[in-house]
Amino acid sequence: MYSKPVVKVTPPGPKARKIIEEHHRYVATTTHDPEILPLVIERGVGPWIIDVDGNVYLDFSTGVSVTNLGHVNDAVKKVLLEYLDKVWHAAGTDFYNPVQVELAKKLTSIAPGDFEKKVFFANSGTESIEAALKISRFSTGRKLFIAFISAFHGRTMGSLALTASKPVQRKNYFPWMPGVFHVPYPNPYRNPWHIDGYEHPDELVNRVIEYIDYWLLNHYVPPDEVAGIVFEPIQGEGGYVVPPKNFFRELKKLADKYGILLIDDEVQMGMGRTGRMFAIEHFNVAPDIIAMAKALGNGAAPIGATIFRKDLDFKPGAHSNTFGGHVLACAAALATINEVEKLLPHVREMEKLFREELVELKEKYSRVGDVRGLGLAWGIEFVKDPKTKEHDIETRNKVVYEALKKGLVVLPCGKSTIRLIPPLNITEEQAKTGLSIFKEVVKTVLS
Repeated sequence: MYSKPVVKVTPPGPKARKIIEEHHRYVATTTHDPEILPLVIERGVGPWIIDVDGNVYLDFSTGVSVTNLGHVNDAVKKVLLEYLDKVWHAAGTDFYNPVQVELAKKLTSIAPGDFEKKVFFANSGTESIEAALKISRFSTGRKLFIAFISAFHGRTMGSLALTASKPVQRKNYFPWMPGVFHVPYPNPYRNPWHIDGYEHPDELVNRVIEYIDYWLLNHYVPPDEVAGIVFEPIQGEGGYVVPPKNFFRELKKLADKYGILLIDDEVQMGMGRTGRMFAIEHFNVAPDIIAMAKALGNGAAPIGATIFRKDLDFKPGAHSNTFGGHVLACAAALATINEVEKLLPHVREMEKLFREELVELKEKYSRVGDVRGLGLAWGIEFVKDPKTKEHDIETRNKVVYEALKKGLVVLPCGKSTIRLIPPLNITEEQAKTGLSIFKEVVKTVLS
């Protein structure tokens, strides 16, 4: 195991440069500009990434919150090796397999809500959202949905209709699924009403609820035709935005008033990322449907899951897929859940360190507009001016690249935010190493 990053050659090195060139020649890619994050991964171990030129990086990206247990986790690897000698594919659409049932039982037992639940298995986050949409329409007979501005729920045509993070994600794809109406998310730092949501959280929450109830549902969207409200408990791609504590309680009251389902997208924030197994647990609300993926299998195999109230079930044949509930993926997920459960107290302890170190940046530099997060999910937003809050994309991108040059992998999100999402089992020493590098880079760039 490594003790610190080692950058032998400034990325991208010669081997990396060649692969990046070939990648853009042969692969249809949606990755970031290679000038910002030219990382070509050869292997990983724990919180470390080794690139093709031999550079060693500390990973504060976890594959976009996928490898929550770090790379090539021993517990997950052990279970995968066992199943490789048993069976690779059991077609959960037509046959039955015990590991799929075991995982479904586990998920229904740990998901919030004092009611019976069932699980639909898929291969990704966007597929989990698509299943949630179908379950909602099928079980309620309603057709419409409400989603939030800056949300990201996927890029397939149903989930794309919910996504409102960046125009490029929608450009040239119209018409996407009709029947989705977007409303402002209660972003304490930047919102349409210019309310300081940290100083006046109740006012911000009231404005959002009023917008949905009075302006939307009492003017042009029939509430008895709305199947569900789809939300992220903490917006991910939208900038790691944490809403006021009481928002989802008020949203739940509104949903109950009109018989609307609450659909919780835990794809990026679930599986212990925030110090709870599900991020919505911080807000004391039990959603009707939960969509998850990403870290569920710790990257060992693609897997998604939609957990829902049992009474919302749809009929056999109404929705299915070939690889949903794949044996290897389910085995990896069970092992991952067991390990994550043990780490939740550690994540909550690490939150204190990250909060203390990162809030210091906001106090020191006016161009660090906001610092927000829970557990090991942190967003640092850069602005050109603290009064106008104009996004400073150039500075954000420069920090991402300069951090890579120092041996720390971080990811952009939102319009000018960097997310810090290290493995949940990162040690205090490793966390301090990464935070020290990040703070030094911010200091250098802003100076």
